Amino acid sequence: MAYQVKTTRSYGNRLLDSLKGAGMGFILFGIGTILLFVNEGNYVKTKKTIGAAEKALVRMSDISEVNSALDGKLVHAYGFADTQDTLNDDMFGVSERAIALARKVEFYQYEERKKTEKRDKVGGGEETITTYSYVPDWVSSPIPSGGFADPDYKGKNTVLDNLDTKVKSQTQYAANVTFGAYKLPPFIVKSIRGGVPVDVRTGNDELLAKIGAKIGNQVQIQGNMVYFGKSSSNPQVGDVRVTLAKVIPADISIIAKVIGPTFEEYIAPGTGRTFSAVEMGTVSAETMFKKAGDSNKFLTWLLRLVGVILVVMGLKMVFAILPTLFKVLPPLGKIVGAGVGLVCAIGGGAWSLAVISIAWLFYRPLIGIPLLLISVAGIIFLSKKGARNSSRGGRGSAEGSHYLA
Repeated sequence: MAYQVKTTRSYGNRLLDSLKGAGMGFILFGIGTILLFVNEGNYVKTKKTIGAAEKALVRMSDISEVNSALDGKLVHAYGFADTQDTLNDDMFGVSERAIALARKVEFYQYEERKKTEKRDKVGGGEETITTYSYVPDWVSSPIPSGGFADPDYKGKNTVLDNLDTKVKSQTQYAANVTFGAYKLPPFIVKSIRGGVPVDVRTGNDELLAKIGAKIGNQVQIQGNMVYFGKSSSNPQVGDVRVTLAKVIPADISIIAKVIGPTFEEYIAPGTGRTFSAVEMGTVSAETMFKKAGDSNKFLTWLLRLVGVILVVMGLKMVFAILPTLFKVLPPLGKIVGAGVGLVCAIGGGAWSLAVISIAWLFYRPLIGIPLLLISVAGIIFLSKKGARNSSRGGRGSAEGSHYLA
């Protein structure tokens, strides 16, 4: 059942909070601006790094012997990543020849979710209704419930027999993974993916003794899963489940710099940034470079969006005092708020474009100059539109005064 909390703020407190929020607004505006500028530089540098790697690339057709002629070269190669190392998880009686062995521990816990609705009141006050709901789900770590809003759920999250202190998630990696005649370094080994379930090979009593748990018959071993609780089909808050998986030897494709019988990351001249790539299976160098470029574009656009949102949010917080002043009459406050929101959105977008353009002036002038011109035109348009609206408002006020006289 949902739990609601109602709070109210007076008109004076809202005005004071708006003024206090303006300071945070300037901070968000500054963070967004810096993020936008740095993000563009990161995109260009990463793109140059990928381009330099493409130009320097050499095809390695044979990995069966160490080729001294390729020492210091950036290569693309594909082959079988293998290991003879045995990885052990003694707690669960597991011993496997594998590239990686992972133990994943999850806890069944209540998660607090809240939905907030704000209502303006005549006179400038505000009523806030916060609705809390609690849904149990599997999470990677226990959720403290002492601060839950609903008294009925406060302190409800527990962990069976404090298993969170006795059983923890972990991943082991083989120290010796071969790639033909070469040895793969840790940064490549950790990039090899694929999980295969690993069956638990220990009995209930032995497992409980190793863990030091005293939970009687509340443990079930089901293939690669160990369930701590009364029933895995009907989980209860406090239950814990552990799953085991391994990464087995497999075909991979790599782009990395050859250093004797192993590899390291390539450092691009001019940018000083590193580049390497690992893909499962046999994948061409062209495809791997394209994927790296696409990832760079995606991250750049994502951070651009974050930067614009921060800038717009910052401006809205700086000018939040304006709609708050008019919220003595809620409908009027909404109209002013919508206008302020629109101006902040347009102004924030224009500012963001200007920042991006200036950044490109540093990194790519031929692209930065047109972008800067567009952003300046947007700011001029916004300024002229605001001036026209002000003059119309002034004429309207004068006409109203004449009519009343």
